[in-house]
Parts: sequence; C-alpha cells; structure tokens
Amino acid sequence: MRDDVKHFLCEIDNGIATVRLDRPDRKNPLTFESYAELRDWFRDLVYADDVDVVIFGSNGGNFSSGGDVHDIIGPLTRMSMKDMLRFTRMTGDLVKAMINCGKPVIAAVDGICVGAGAIIAMASDLRIATPQAKTAFLFTRVGLAGCDMGACAILPRIIGQTRAAELLYTGRSMTAEEGERWGFFNRLVPEGTLEAEALALAQQIQAGPNFAHMMTKTMLAQEWSMSIEQAIEAEAQAQAICMQTGDFERAYAAFVAKRRPVFEGN
Repeated sequence: MRDDVKHFLCEIDNGIATVRLDRPDRKNPLTFESYAELRDWFRDLVYADDVDVVIFGSNGGNFSSGGDVHDIIGPLTRMSMKDMLRFTRMTGDLVKAMINCGKPVIAAVDGICVGAGAIIAMASDLRIATPQAKTAFLFTRVGLAGCDMGACAILPRIIGQTRAAELLYTGRSMTAEEGERWGFFNRLVPEGTLEAEALALAQQIQAGPNFAHMMTKTMLAQEWSMSIEQAIEAEAQAQAICMQTGDFERAYAAFVAKRRPVFEGN
C-alpha cells in the first residue's frame, strides 16, 4: 500500500497504517484534493496485503475542522448544480470507500471533530477520544441539511434516532462524555495517551484473524439492508468461507495444544 501521499500524512508500520490530515494550524480542514486522495487511498486498501488495520489519527491536538471554508465552501457557492453534485458524490464516495475497504478503521479523536471530520469518525469502525473531543455535525450552521455523507443513515444506528436528530438539526457539539455515554465513542482516554491507546487497540485487532475481520466488516455493512433471515444466511456463508482458512485450523491446533493461536490472516 502506498504511503507517498500528497494531501495527508500516512505511515505504515508492521501492518498498521496511520493517516492524519496535515493542516494543524487550521485544525486540519479537508480540501478538494485531500477528499479525493483519501477516497482513492481507501479504495486501494481493499487490495493491500501489507495493511491489516488503519488508525485515522488527530494532528496538533485536533482531528478535523471539516471542509475548508475558503478552499471548499467559498468555491461551492460559485459552482453549477452539476459541479456541486459531482462534489457531494465524491465526499460520499469517501465514506463508501472507508466502509468497503475491508480493514478495521479506528478513529483517534482529539479536540475539534466537526463537519466532514465528524463524518470520518462516524464512518470508522471504532472510535476512541480524549475528554477534549468536541464532535459536531454542523451542516445546518452553514445553511445545509444534516443529511450529508450518510449521516442520516449511519449516525442513528450508532447513537439512536432522537439523539442523532438533535445533533443534525441543531449542529451543536457533542461533548466527549456524551459521545461515550451515547455509544459514539468506545471509550475516553487521557489526552497524552491517545496515540498509544489507538496503537494498542490496532495491535490487539491485528493479532486476530485478519481475513475473518474483513468478513466481519463486510457483514456489518451489508446486513443493514437485509432481513433477519437474509442476514442469518449471509453469515452462514461467510462463516463457512472462514472455516476454510488456515487461521481456523491454527486456532483448533492451538486449542488442542493448550496454547494461544498465532493467526496469519489466511
């Protein structure tokens, strides 16, 4: 998987990729270029054998301030409807790419996490944060609907319909404590330990059966639109596939030998 990106930071070390937006002086806003490059990077991740887990980290004490006011909001007011739709589809494609990348994504949230930044955290599989995290889906604050990049579909599934409705209608900040209590954040960690905690969680996941993790992520996404009967059948097929992997045999052999299994992701 390439790490020679131009519009965000990327480090890959021992199967764990850490990406961050790279404009800390402006609380890490997104630009047209970073949107597109992140979308393409997550799309390519499906075929990357050298990455097992992704951490989407903070930078300079903040996660992201969302779409850049000057680089994105201003130009959008002068675009044609066709070009606006091309842009909104591109931003939605980033969420689709994150959901369909086949790798668990951990958002490590510090400070400001608003607008499209909040969407990126929402689209991640797991979220940990510092008590300083302030998360806001502030699209109504700029005269837009709260239904951006899948927010009306995904956020209610995480925190519930009425809580999501409040955040999407008002654009107010969700405190870190609210986020943890409502289930948006898996847990809160002290500010100075965020990176270490995210890495430890990534390593814990990576030590598991990574092919099976891919199947789990696939089922979590696909079963949103399935009936219970369809979901049970889909999981039966997914599990039968996983039973053919080397990791399944390794787990059995380790159980018989009374030792901890060492998974290889195949």
